[in-house]
Amino acid sequence: MKAKVNLHFYAKSTKVNAKGQFPIYVRLTVNGDRTEFSTKKFIDPSRWSSEASKMKGTTEEARSINSYLDLMKSKVLDIQMELIHKGEDLSIDNFKDKLFGSEEKQRMLVPIFQDHNNKIKELVGKEYAPGTLERYTTSLKHTVEFLEWKYNVSDIEITKINHAFISDYEFYLRSVRNCANNTAVKYIKNFSKIIKICLANDWLDKNPFANYKSKVKEVERVYLVYLTEQEVQSIIEKDLKTERLSLVRDIFLFSCFTGLAYIDVKNLTKSHISIGIDGEKWIFTHRQKTESASKIPILPLTQVIIDKYENHPQCIGNNKLLPILSNQKMNAYLKEIAGVCEIDKELTFHIARHTFATTVTLTNGVPIESVSKMLGHKNLRTTQHYAKVLDRKVSEDMMILKNKFLNVSNQSATTKSS
Repeated sequence: MKAKVNLHFYAKSTKVNAKGQFPIYVRLTVNGDRTEFSTKKFIDPSRWSSEASKMKGTTEEARSINSYLDLMKSKVLDIQMELIHKGEDLSIDNFKDKLFGSEEKQRMLVPIFQDHNNKIKELVGKEYAPGTLERYTTSLKHTVEFLEWKYNVSDIEITKINHAFISDYEFYLRSVRNCANNTAVKYIKNFSKIIKICLANDWLDKNPFANYKSKVKEVERVYLVYLTEQEVQSIIEKDLKTERLSLVRDIFLFSCFTGLAYIDVKNLTKSHISIGIDGEKWIFTHRQKTESASKIPILPLTQVIIDKYENHPQCIGNNKLLPILSNQKMNAYLKEIAGVCEIDKELTFHIARHTFATTVTLTNGVPIESVSKMLGHKNLRTTQHYAKVLDRKVSEDMMILKNKFLNVSNQSATTKSS
């Protein structure tokens, strides 16, 4: 059944202003349902034609007002055609939404970006790390500064964001902000999440990132700190005199033999331990940083540490697997342990994760695919950084061997010549 749509203009005498003028009102009727609203235009009642529903005469004022009313008629017709095209109901509510409701409201970029950041802030410690909030806060700051630099405005309608906007934004990050390639790409990626929110809510008809391409360049880590087998063994065997250092040593070793980062160790509870595919105990958790799964078989030393703190008051009271201290305190005490154990490295908690990837697993022949899965890496290339470090170590060790053979050859040559 075809909907009946009718539009009628009239001068409303009950809303007369101080000058004795009547406002021109619109009465929209759709299938018998009616809504009325003002055009915000006022006229002398003697100059209004009720029969023609327009202003009398050919004055500049009459032409302007009548042209406005014609535009209003065209707009209603356009809405009607749009609703038919989209297969939506020709209802009075849909007409009202299109005319002056939510769809008429201009959506601005900064409030949408800020709302996204506010939601992350509320979920810090639950679903997001503090670093994630900091990253998006900085991204919003760069975006606002770009708007001022390029357009001399503090905000922009999202419908005005196009491919050129993104290209200019990337140029701004690389030139004005002097960001390296990967940093610029990451800021653009953060911005793209805001665009995805707009697209998901049907606030944008077209994706401005559709033809945009960028690529993160692989950066080889020149120096990655990890502990050797001898250094790990010295920490295990060292007789630490204080309970404080013993606790830190145990939790650090736990990370060395599980590969878990500080925040992931802190979040562990007894419920994260379950029986794995081999019938042995495993740790089943998700990395807070990437939300990717980590499934790690529990090695003998790891189990010893778990058992040692099973009845610790902090573990029982806070439902935690281990009584871990703050990251700041852990790192401070680890420096003490490095000194006591005569380890000439800037020891931090995160070195435990590097040690797991290199000394504990890859060096002992664990396939890189298995190491990647235990570390919770989303991409094997991330794990390959550790393999490259070990390749460098192989090169250094072989250089020692080459020098040894070279010395033997020189000595042999000297003996023959004499």
